[in-house]
Amino acid sequence: MNILMLCNKSPFPPSEGGPMAMNSIVNGLLNAGHKVKILAVNSEKYHIKEKDIPKEYREKTGIELVDVDLRIKPIEAFKNLFSDESYHVKRFISTDFTNKLIEILKKDKYDIIQLEMVYMAPYIQTIREHSNAKIVLRAHNVEHLIWDRIAKKTKFTPKRWYINHLVNTLRKYELDVINQVDGIAAITYRDAAFFRGETAIPVIDIPYGVNPDDFKPHFEVREKPTLYHIGSMNWMPNEEGISWFLNKIWDKLSKREPELSLYLAGRHMPKWLMKLKKKNVNVIGEVADAKEFIRNHDIAIVPLLSGSGIRIKIIESMAMGRTVITTMIGAEGIQYSEHENIIIADTPAKMTEVICKIIKDPNEAQRIGHNARKLVEEVYDNKKIIERLIIFYDEISKTKKDITYINN
Repeated sequence: MNILMLCNKSPFPPSEGGPMAMNSIVNGLLNAGHKVKILAVNSEKYHIKEKDIPKEYREKTGIELVDVDLRIKPIEAFKNLFSDESYHVKRFISTDFTNKLIEILKKDKYDIIQLEMVYMAPYIQTIREHSNAKIVLRAHNVEHLIWDRIAKKTKFTPKRWYINHLVNTLRKYELDVINQVDGIAAITYRDAAFFRGETAIPVIDIPYGVNPDDFKPHFEVREKPTLYHIGSMNWMPNEEGISWFLNKIWDKLSKREPELSLYLAGRHMPKWLMKLKKKNVNVIGEVADAKEFIRNHDIAIVPLLSGSGIRIKIIESMAMGRTVITTMIGAEGIQYSEHENIIIADTPAKMTEVICKIIKDPNEAQRIGHNARKLVEEVYDNKKIIERLIIFYDEISKTKKDITYINN
C-alpha cells in the first residue's frame, strides 16, 4: 500500500509521546513492506530542521515539513470567545500546508491518507478534492476529554470558564469530523469504544507498539529502590500530575521513608520544577537515553489526573520489566491486571501506602515487572499491531461512503 501521513508534528525525532506514537506506525509500515510519505507541521514549539533528520529516514519517508505558526495570539483567542469554532483546531489551518498537500496529491496516488490527530482534519476537504484515497483518523486521544478533565480541576473561575468554552467547541468539532473520514484508528480500546458510540464509521483500536527486542528488560530491583518519572513536561497532564505528587504525597512519603529518592526526567521541565528544593527529589531534565534512565532506576511513578489516550512511557517501562505505579486515568487504555502487571493508586494515601509496601518487597516488584514485560510481548508488539492495521486498511478500502463536508 501507498500511505500518506499528515502529522501535527514531525515523527522524527521520536522524543516525546506524539512523535513516538507516529514513528512506531511509520517504522511498522515500512518494515512490513509498505510505502510511507510524511507531511508534517513544523511549529516553533516542536521545530525540526530537515537536515537533522537522518538521510535514510528522509529517503524512506520523503518527509516534508511545513512551518505553521501555532503560537497562541491573545486577540484571536479573545475573539474566539464569541465564535463556535475550535481555537485548538483553527491554529493548524495553513495556506502553505494546503498548497504543499495539493502538490503532493497531484504528484502521486495514495491508497490511504492517515490524519495524525484531529488537528489535521481541516485538510479533509482538500484531500477529497484531489485524491480518491481512503482517509483514516489516527486518534491519539479523545481530545476534548483531556480539556474537560482539566477544566473540572481548574479552581480559578474565569480560567475554568474559558477552558470550558474550548472544551465545547473542540467537542463539537471532534464529533462532527469523525463522520467525515472512512475509518478511525484509536490508540486505546477505551477511546475506540467512545468513538463507536458516536459514529457508524469503522473503528479499531491500534495501540502504541514497540519492538520488544529493542527493550532489554532489567528485572532486578535494588535493596533500596529508587522512584522515577519520565515524560515531556510541556504536556499539561504530566506537569499537573507531578505537581500533585510532590505537593500531596512526597513530603509524607519521605518522612516515612527518609532514604527514598525520586528522579524526574523529561523535556521542557518548567522553571518551578527546575528550582524545586525538596529532599531527595532530583530533577534531571531531558536525558540522552530514556532506556538507560529507566534501567538505572526501579519503580515508575505516573501520577496522572487528566488526559486521554495511552501513556507511552508506561508501555516502555513495562517493556523494560519495571513495576509501574499509576492512577486509573494513567492506566486508561492499557490492558492491565491490577497487582499482576501494574499497581493502581488514585489517592495520596493509597499511593503512599503502595509505594511504601513495594519498596520493601523487591521480589514483588520483580514479579510485577516480569508480568509487565509479558503483557508488552503479547499485546504491544508493533509487528502484531501493524498486521491488524493493514487488515483494517483493506477492509475500509472495500467500502463506499457518502461524504458531507463540514467547514470550520
